[in-house]
Amino acid sequence: MLTQKQKELLLFIHGRLQETGVPPSFDEMKDALALKSKSGIHRLITALEERGFIRRLPHRARALEVIKLPENSEPTQPRRSGFTPSVIEGSLGKQSQLSVPPSSMVDSRTISVPVMGRIAAGVPISAIQSHTHDIACPPDLLTNGEHFALEVRGDSMIDAGIQDGDIVIIRRCETAENGDIVVALVEKEEATLKRLRKRGSAIALEAANPKYGTRIFGPDQIDIQGRLVGLIRRY
Repeated sequence: MLTQKQKELLLFIHGRLQETGVPPSFDEMKDALALKSKSGIHRLITALEERGFIRRLPHRARALEVIKLPENSEPTQPRRSGFTPSVIEGSLGKQSQLSVPPSSMVDSRTISVPVMGRIAAGVPISAIQSHTHDIACPPDLLTNGEHFALEVRGDSMIDAGIQDGDIVIIRRCETAENGDIVVALVEKEEATLKRLRKRGSAIALEAANPKYGTRIFGPDQIDIQGRLVGLIRRY
């Protein structure tokens, strides 16, 4: 399943190939999707390639081949004006501030925590949604402050004991310590669950799976949405 940004880029590339026979440049893709930098386009293309939707042709500059399109998709131009990234819907959109329903006491043994959709533990995806349902948590799993829960999709944090399908409990915060596992919003477009490493003024998002590389960003490219404080797994 593609994110909205991935789908828009795929259809834009396909439409340009149908029209001119030549893929668009990275600058054209960046402008069409209203992204601030070409690094966002590189990430989207990598994700599309990993999912089998496009192929990069060797020994040819900017050569891309569309292998398949999403089901029930028609090539369209990306929306250029009034477009809001769908990383986090509603008041969770481009802002670094999260707005989640408050946790509430169910009984002396459980506290209800809002589940806010899914988070990628793999290739970043725009998958955090609005409040979907609540989950009951033991009080000693929570720390002081506001909490929300996310369903994990992917295996990039498997060596940290976080598996696909787990429910992670996140304490809302905008800063984190070196080594914390955080929910990070990359360039206000993509959400991911990774370990935070500070390298001078740079920020590294580190996977816990050797098949995923560490990604380095400038401080203005990352917004911390929260810090991992617990995990719930169903068997």
